[in-house]
Amino acid sequence: MRTNRFLESLPLARDRPWIGYIVALGLTLMALAVRFALGPLIPPGFPFLTFFPAVIVSCFLYGRGPGIFAAILCGVFAWSFFITHDGGFGFARGTAVAMALYGGVVAIDIALIHWMQRANRRLLDERQRRQVLADRSELLFHELQHRVANNLQMIGAVLSLQRRTVSDPAAQQAIGDAVAKLQTIGRLQRQLYSADNAHLTLDRFLPELATELIDAAGQAGVTCAVEVEPDLQLPPNSAVPVALILAEAVANALEHGFADGASGASQIRVVRIGDHIRIEPADDGAGLPAGFDPHAADSLGLRIARTLAEQLGGGFTLAANAPRGAVSRLSFPIATDPDD
Repeated sequence: MRTNRFLESLPLARDRPWIGYIVALGLTLMALAVRFALGPLIPPGFPFLTFFPAVIVSCFLYGRGPGIFAAILCGVFAWSFFITHDGGFGFARGTAVAMALYGGVVAIDIALIHWMQRANRRLLDERQRRQVLADRSELLFHELQHRVANNLQMIGAVLSLQRRTVSDPAAQQAIGDAVAKLQTIGRLQRQLYSADNAHLTLDRFLPELATELIDAAGQAGVTCAVEVEPDLQLPPNSAVPVALILAEAVANALEHGFADGASGASQIRVVRIGDHIRIEPADDGAGLPAGFDPHAADSLGLRIARTLAEQLGGGFTLAANAPRGAVSRLSFPIATDPDD
């Protein structure tokens, strides 16, 4: 990672180009000194041996300009001291060929390094541009989620006002149920979805959901414990049906099991069974009414829960809980996503 960041920062000191030329001069003089020092050890015919690294390093670190500057200085020093050997610029046999080869090699080196750095710069600019777009998209996404949640809450408030003008108890109950479901979705909207469509971790999502539902009911005497196997996840679009089913189960427990402000305890247990997730909301309240048959019951809440469970590819049941209370069971495939 550090290597990548260093390569992306090249050439260095773009805002102070004179630094590159000073470094190039220093590297050239160093190459000249090394060439003089190694003179007795280097066989004839290698006048540019120590100068190539100076050109390459200058271009690599500080760009094309310092690289060309170092190439010219190195060529002059090599020609004057190691080709003509007299400090002049005479043309002995083969001098033009040697200088032409030197010029071609350093030109190719400088061109390749320059193109590489331009490509790195374009990649960096593109990555920064995409990051800006991603940040803007995430901001717009969260703003959209906020507006959707607010709109749902507003619709719930309008329905609550409309409920006051209805005299039929059944209609009032239906509108009240609709308001409760809209408020539930509105409260959960912000946490159910993310800009990258990431899966929700159940051991984080369900405790928050349970707290929201109990607090919304306003029954301080009812506690709710959540037991979830670790690392269980839900696709975001499966979370809404699961949240609504749990809301229905908790609402039934509060309305029937803990009626008239009774206190008690409820529990939500989540386990993985094979390739299915099973969610069991249970309570120790009053339990199911005498003679109540959950399989034959056709209440609106149960119909909604069963329909949502079918959307998940699973099923929903309601039964008596031992030794008292009631327990609901929602089971659905782990990989299910209603939009698939």
